[in-house]
Amino acid sequence: MLSAHNVHVRRGRKAVLSGVTLQLEPGEVLGVLGPNGAGKSTLLGALCGELLASDGDVSLDGQALSHWSGPQRAQRLAVLPQVSTLDFAFAVEEVVGMGRLPYQTGRVRDDEIVAAALAAADAGHLSGRSYLALSGGERQRVHLARVLAQLWPGQAGQVLLLDEPTSMLDPLHQHTTLQAVREFADRGAAVLVILHDLNLAARYCDRVLLLEDGRPVALDTPRQVLRPDTLKAVFGLEVLVQPHPERGHPLIIAR
Repeated sequence: MLSAHNVHVRRGRKAVLSGVTLQLEPGEVLGVLGPNGAGKSTLLGALCGELLASDGDVSLDGQALSHWSGPQRAQRLAVLPQVSTLDFAFAVEEVVGMGRLPYQTGRVRDDEIVAAALAAADAGHLSGRSYLALSGGERQRVHLARVLAQLWPGQAGQVLLLDEPTSMLDPLHQHTTLQAVREFADRGAAVLVILHDLNLAARYCDRVLLLEDGRPVALDTPRQVLRPDTLKAVFGLEVLVQPHPERGHPLIIAR
């Protein structure tokens, strides 16, 4: 699986990520939380190979990321960045179909996967429309479908990295997006997702990594990490933490 050992990233003389060690396990959703500037997106960039670690190493199935060829890595590792830009009037299905470029599974099979990925992202009704005619939230769901299609249907040995996939979505689609991510993990894939909403992380993540100033503060279950004293120290926010009345996971309420 995807592992990071004592990873440091520097920009000039400034350390923007320091001493991060983690391993993504098959079938789990790992949430990454922290204030603005905590190093969340930097961590994702290091894990996918976009940023080179100043120290430490990142490996996929025991091999350094650089040892994997582009097509091999693309069949194992998919990344949804915080911002995905596309300035051409592609049809929605063409955008999602870009996720199938690492494969040679044929047009019929690719079309089936594109349709399934759009449905999983609750974007099937957007088929046939121009990408440029979509709202920001609709575009975000199309790009989610694209990375789902890249690894579809999801299995052990595959890794999905998502940077704030719910940032432009209404409350309903925040949940449908994370339900799709949860189902992807339930089929065996490992998922890392950067979030800002503490309650979404508590509900959908198996473990939570809390970052502050580029350093790991805690890495454990939501119940162990999302505690009032820890959240006060990291976010400066006073909260009550109670069990969800129906689901039992932590429910964070600002005081």
